[in-house]
Amino acid sequence: MTATAPAPSTARARATAFLPRLALVLAAMLATLFTAAAPATAHAALTASDPTDGAVVATAPAQVTLSFSEQVAMGDDSIRVLDPQGRRVDTGELRDMCSGNTIRYGTALHSGLPNGTYTVAWQAVSADSHPISGAFTFSIGAPSATEVSLPTTTAGGGPVGIAYGIARYAAYAGFTVLVGGAAFILLCWRRGAAERPLQKLVVRAWVTLTAATLAMLVLRTPYTGSGRFADAFDLDGLRAVLETKTGASLVSRLLLLGAAALFVAVLFGVYARRLEDAGTEEETGKKEGEKKEGERTGDTNDLTFGLAIGGAVVSGGIAATWALSEHASTGIQPGLAMPADILHMMAVATWLGGLSALLVALHKVPGIERSAVRRFSRVAFVSVVVLSVTGAYQAWRQTGSWSALTGTEYGRLLLLKIALVAVLLAVAYMSRKWTARLAEAPSALEEVDVKVGTQVAAADDVSRETESVTVPADPERAAQLARQRAALENAREKRVRDADPDRAGLRRSVLAEAAIAVVLLVVTTILTSTEPGRTVEQEAAGGSAATAVPDRAVKITLPFDTGGPNGKGSVRLELDPGRVGANTLHLWADTGDGQPFDLPEIKVAFTLPAKDIGPLPVVPGQAAPGHWTASGVQLPLAGEWRIDVTVRTSDIDQTTVQKTVKIG
Repeated sequence: MTATAPAPSTARARATAFLPRLALVLAAMLATLFTAAAPATAHAALTASDPTDGAVVATAPAQVTLSFSEQVAMGDDSIRVLDPQGRRVDTGELRDMCSGNTIRYGTALHSGLPNGTYTVAWQAVSADSHPISGAFTFSIGAPSATEVSLPTTTAGGGPVGIAYGIARYAAYAGFTVLVGGAAFILLCWRRGAAERPLQKLVVRAWVTLTAATLAMLVLRTPYTGSGRFADAFDLDGLRAVLETKTGASLVSRLLLLGAAALFVAVLFGVYARRLEDAGTEEETGKKEGEKKEGERTGDTNDLTFGLAIGGAVVSGGIAATWALSEHASTGIQPGLAMPADILHMMAVATWLGGLSALLVALHKVPGIERSAVRRFSRVAFVSVVVLSVTGAYQAWRQTGSWSALTGTEYGRLLLLKIALVAVLLAVAYMSRKWTARLAEAPSALEEVDVKVGTQVAAADDVSRETESVTVPADPERAAQLARQRAALENAREKRVRDADPDRAGLRRSVLAEAAIAVVLLVVTTILTSTEPGRTVEQEAAGGSAATAVPDRAVKITLPFDTGGPNGKGSVRLELDPGRVGANTLHLWADTGDGQPFDLPEIKVAFTLPAKDIGPLPVVPGQAAPGHWTASGVQLPLAGEWRIDVTVRTSDIDQTTVQKTVKIG
């Protein structure tokens, strides 16, 4: 006889139609957020230059210098100076002029440059791995027309930037599901190690994270450089990437993913088989089987403990590859920030990745025990506590003030993340209520499971008997019977799912949690590539400031290099008493070997950018060779004052160095 598969019910049809729509909604939200996250500002920023943007200087400078708010990585070709015809006029040699907290680089210019407008284009990689770039102009003698067009795109933008960004999103998602899925199995539902849907989820997450890491490593050269995909095959560029902090982190992640592959193989191989063997022996009821089952349970517990420890070490190591190369590794308190960042990522992965595993189990494995759901509820609670503590510390570290929280892009994204976490917790509370209702009435579903399971088993026996008697070698008939058995199995899964309204309610609430979690993960990824609010406010105030002690003189040392013969030295500045009102200024100039430097000219200017005050010029008088002084230097307001010291070592060799100090 001919058997036909039963038609899907209306409810199942609605559910089947709903899932694609949900996927489209999530994809649209992801695309919207990704588009909104235009090329993100990196951690470091240009705080000063000599000459300054738009400056008109009387004589050609010997060099061009750039100052940054944080440490950056630069190469010989990072600073390019172009004349009005677009020809390079710099020597192509990078000068490292960093000293203490001053981050400054420069490049020398060829002598005898004619009057006109010159363009300075620069590109660097900040300490938290993000590329930065910019351009400005200055003029010698008088401004002129120029054929050089300032670049309209920033470093890390364009198609390569989009591809690199997609790989970053995929890496975070893969890590979250990989760690959370494995944690869900080991901590909440060990039997899930033998379930095919969960195995596919974790393995695909590992593949996604590995592929994304490889893509980031290959694209790193064009991402931080030319922006051309062809440079991904530049072996010299790849070798240079491997020597950077980011390259070392990506390679370390790949090595740890090799260890993670071994972990996954043991989890879904030896561990899953032992659990299946233990379950089979438990069903036999024989004394010998019970004895073996007890021994095997002990072995399984030992293996579970070993997998849990090994998995925690490997996942913590993978999380560290982000912490050691991004925001946590720069700024204040990096020694505390990096462990906190690792714990934060682990907590997020355990919660949100475990949530994805629970959702798959509820939809694909109707036989999941209520105890597993209750255990995940407890694990999620602990994860939220860890996430809240580490997140609060990170928020303080990256903002530091209410104005940075509400007035910067980073702060607004952080507020959005907090709101999403609050919504997610509200939905999770509904899931806990459904979980509690499941625990109160376990018998009904178990009766349905047994009843439906018996019916399906009997029907399956009949179909197998029919196949063995009537279909000796008919491929079409065999395929028909296979479809019949698949339909019966699907019917069983559907009846089990629909038989318990509490379980259906839990599935819906977990699905809502997963949807919010996707958006939360996207916002978190955007945050990692956005300049922290604390840094934005520091830049607005004029960069890193040297703190002045009340009623104690401000003392700073500024190295300089005018580029000419014997043009290197340093200026020691003392401002006494270093407070609002009248101050006495002392300047000492020293040569490279520590001898007094009798400069032809030295000038000082004070500027308070936050209040648009200055520059207030001061021309000190020479008190002795290499020593100048000025009295009655008036600073009218408290704040972070920028001190510019202009040094001239010959008729044509001159430079300006600067430092920001806090005046109380």
